[in-house]
Amino acid sequence: MQSTQPRLSFWQIWNVSFGFLGVQFGFALQNANVSRILSDLGADLHSLSLFWLVAPIMGLIVQPIVGSASDRTWNRLGRRRPFILAGAIAAVLGMILLPNAPIFVAFLAPMIMGALMVALMDASFNVCFQPFRSLVSDMVPPSQRNVGYSIQSLLINIGAVIGSILPFVLTNVIGLENTAQMGEVAPSVIWAFYIGATVLLGTVIWTVIRTKEYAPEQYNRYKGLTEEAHCNDKVPKAPLVQRLSEFFTLVKDMPKTMKQLAVVQFFSWFALFIMWVYTTPAITQHIWNVDKQWFDPAYIAAAPMVPETIVMAKGAAGDWVGILFAAYSVFAAIFSVFLAKLADKFGRKMVYASSLALGGLSYVSFLLFQDLTMVNVNLLITEVTVPLGAVKLLIPMVGVGIAWAAILAMPYAMLAGALPANKTGVYMGIFNFTVAAPQIVSGLTAGWILSSVFNNDAKYIIVVAGISMLIGAVSVFFVKEADKQELETEKEA
Repeated sequence: MQSTQPRLSFWQIWNVSFGFLGVQFGFALQNANVSRILSDLGADLHSLSLFWLVAPIMGLIVQPIVGSASDRTWNRLGRRRPFILAGAIAAVLGMILLPNAPIFVAFLAPMIMGALMVALMDASFNVCFQPFRSLVSDMVPPSQRNVGYSIQSLLINIGAVIGSILPFVLTNVIGLENTAQMGEVAPSVIWAFYIGATVLLGTVIWTVIRTKEYAPEQYNRYKGLTEEAHCNDKVPKAPLVQRLSEFFTLVKDMPKTMKQLAVVQFFSWFALFIMWVYTTPAITQHIWNVDKQWFDPAYIAAAPMVPETIVMAKGAAGDWVGILFAAYSVFAAIFSVFLAKLADKFGRKMVYASSLALGGLSYVSFLLFQDLTMVNVNLLITEVTVPLGAVKLLIPMVGVGIAWAAILAMPYAMLAGALPANKTGVYMGIFNFTVAAPQIVSGLTAGWILSSVFNNDAKYIIVVAGISMLIGAVSVFFVKEADKQELETEKEA
């Protein structure tokens, strides 16, 4: 009877994570367009980051619960797949309703309805995220872990590229309108969310059908778990107070590697949250030269009308954010192909730290690329006229993409070998605290920093993101990896 976990083929590893492509498709649509949607529905710059708090809060609540539940789940669909499928279905519902928030004005203010749908989408995405991370840890042996998470990173970025660029394509190739008056959502954004919902559900169903999880006996044998440990997962639920006590004990006793990675994660995700929230106003002001007053709902309400040039500039800048986010995802996808080999050759820490440093410098360099000269740009699928500074911003997207690829893969590859196999799901869920907490801190502070320190000049908050990521790069060198012995044991077997 085989006791060593079998190696998987490339396509088996691919199928394990293929559904993540669709989930990230939806997540990219949200990242590139939620600030745009909420601004059109009436949110000001200071409150944007507060609306975005919904995402990390949902992650903080949902992922540990889902992780713990999936550790104890064994049914016909498997261990992780039931949660992946359920999360995808709920996310699809949110993606269909969000861009239609103005329709429900008779029941709720559009901005409130939009915020509720963002909450539903984020909760659903988080139901999918954690089981996908754990599925790789469950199915892929330690010697292929770099490859497993690198392929997952590649698929994530393919989904992000398509999701980010889709509204731009629908406007400039298909011909849908990309502008909207206050209280409405642009048609190109509405249809992008419909398409994203379809892709998300289709790819998740593919993973659910094509990936067969190990039976409990196989899993325990491959992970070196005793029958007693397996039985412990089947005991009846304890009272809530006891479960909370056990949960906080797990947090207190988390592996040292996990605690050290938490510091890196804090500075990395603090920066990413700022990028997602404020890139749209930053490039609208800095590159399209739109005055910051046109991001103040009170000023807009007092104005006789919003000039057509402002409306068009906001629409064009919003579309270009999709191009920039797609660009960093392309560069991340390319880097993901080489990530495993680079990590094997130079070590995970060196690759991780270098990637974050490059990302930090790239954020800071946003200041250098203002150029209002209008140029024609051939994007193969269409031609557009944009400020030259917008084109130059593709340069720092290389560094941002490399950092993003590393953030998606390296901490999980470094962490997986430090976790007990029968607690992988709950610890992966707890590890999401290190993703959610810095975003919550960023959401609570970034808006205040932008308004009080930088007088709503959004380009400077992007510089703050760069400094944060540089600190994260330095923090990597204080992380002690824990799975070298496990890899050596597997090779001997």
